Amino acid sequence: MEPRESWAALAAGGVAGVCVDLILFPLDTVKTRLQSPQGFRKAGGFRGIYAGVPSTAIGSFPNAAAFFITYENVKSVLPHGSSSYLSPATHMVAASLGEVVACLIRVPSEVIKQRAQVSPSSSTLRILSHTLYHEGIQGLYRGYKSTVLREIPFSLVQFPLWESLKDLWSWKQGHVVDSWQTAVCGAFAGGFAAAVTTPLDVAKTRIMLAKAGSSNASGNVLAALGGIWRTQGLSGLFAGVVPRMAAISLGGFIFLGTYEKTRQLLL
Repeated sequence: MEPRESWAALAAGGVAGVCVDLILFPLDTVKTRLQSPQGFRKAGGFRGIYAGVPSTAIGSFPNAAAFFITYENVKSVLPHGSSSYLSPATHMVAASLGEVVACLIRVPSEVIKQRAQVSPSSSTLRILSHTLYHEGIQGLYRGYKSTVLREIPFSLVQFPLWESLKDLWSWKQGHVVDSWQTAVCGAFAGGFAAAVTTPLDVAKTRIMLAKAGSSNASGNVLAALGGIWRTQGLSGLFAGVVPRMAAISLGGFIFLGTYEKTRQLLL
């Protein structure tokens, strides 16, 4: 991969990440409060819908940039292309490695953001200080494993589906898809991936919001899923599925469309 292409992937990914995270932040807050153990109303309801936005604003660019520069570089060294039967596997491996790298930046931002979303009366800086004082740096990485375990299955579904839809649409019309068509493919792929990975998202939220010393604070994803199933059943595992699907479908449209357009402009 040429240095110019790497810089284009980094910049385009960062711009796309900032756009989608800030535009869809209210939907993300609603989803987090629906998934929180204290319930939607006690977590803040519709009050302070932008609580935690500074954490997202700071983390979005480097997080998305890290994902896409990893994704594009890994994809460039593995077999790919519409004629290769290994293409879906290439996209899966590239997306999975991209998520592992991006989560090193995403998780601290996500921990502070989600704690602010369910405590709208506390500032982002106060929550950061409280987390560092009581839990140290490891507190910022609470839920790293659960986030990776959510993001990898999500990417295994979303990115191969996105690439396949683009290839199919390109083949049908006889030329490469435009940016808006890329965005539509991203919306479908993101919405489907969001639906099937919602239980993992609920478990990740519970782990990040758990009080220090509690059973969920240990980060055991299977234990968290089991606890949710026993106390709330299927509805608990799919808490927040509608705003999650809506946010990620719209996010897929904005994120992947913006990424493709920005990358085209930079190359």
